Amino acid sequence: MAYVISDACVSCGTCEGECPVGAISQGDSQYVIDADACISCGTCAGACPTGAISEQ
Repeated sequence: MAYVISDACVSCGTCEGECPVGAISQGDSQYVIDADACISCGTCAGACPTGAISEQ
């Protein structure tokens, strides 16, 4: 199951650099995860300083 980024995202960009498959990018107002590319490894969730990333 893919991970998602909640409204708690502060657009720091930490998660983008941690994603091993490049599934995270800057969206209009916050970072977003491409569900089709996400391999559900959880690396981004562990790196997020605000806890804004969780499994969908």
